[in-house]
Amino acid sequence: MELYGYWRSSASYRARIALNYKQLDYNYIPVHLIKEGGEQHKQSYRQLNPNGLVPTLVDGSVILHQSLAIMEYLDEKYPEPSLLPGNAQKRGAIRALSLDIASELQPLINLRVQQYLVRELGADDEAKQAWLQHWFSQSFTAFERNLEEVSGKFCVGDEFSMADVCLVPQVYSAERFGIALENYPLLREVYQRLIELPWVANAHPSQQPDAES
Repeated sequence: MELYGYWRSSASYRARIALNYKQLDYNYIPVHLIKEGGEQHKQSYRQLNPNGLVPTLVDGSVILHQSLAIMEYLDEKYPEPSLLPGNAQKRGAIRALSLDIASELQPLINLRVQQYLVRELGADDEAKQAWLQHWFSQSFTAFERNLEEVSGKFCVGDEFSMADVCLVPQVYSAERFGIALENYPLLREVYQRLIELPWVANAHPSQQPDAES
């Protein structure tokens, strides 16, 4: 398998955690999102992923984009250990929390949105920070309330799941952007457990071959 990604991309981070959790060997191919106007825009990469986003997983003849689709594919092809453990109700909760991060929050604060705010709308650093603070606050406030209902040792009960995979990179991003986390004690507690797990620690952006100091 090959994983095309970028060291600091939240979605790429998710895919790395999932692959590590399932102990699957893969070749990591960096796609620099900023250098030379962004390698994701080059025709050679667009042939793999017409959206020009990361990650892209290549597994033989299978080419997949979107981190949640990649995780569900991996879970179906390599079912153990499962990223969607438990009964239908528990799997529903896992999917809901995963989508809260991957579909509601992350698309509003990712690189291309921030670039658009600055380049097209003329947002200065203060305005951009206010944008990030607003969306992180809305998302993490709701996430914290959901954790009160379904969390245990991890996001949903006591088993590692796709919801945990989605949470880790977004908290990493929040810390990178200077977002205060004191109002989310359950979120922080779960996150601290998660980053101690070896398959999570090895997926950290700083451990990737394309990481920059």
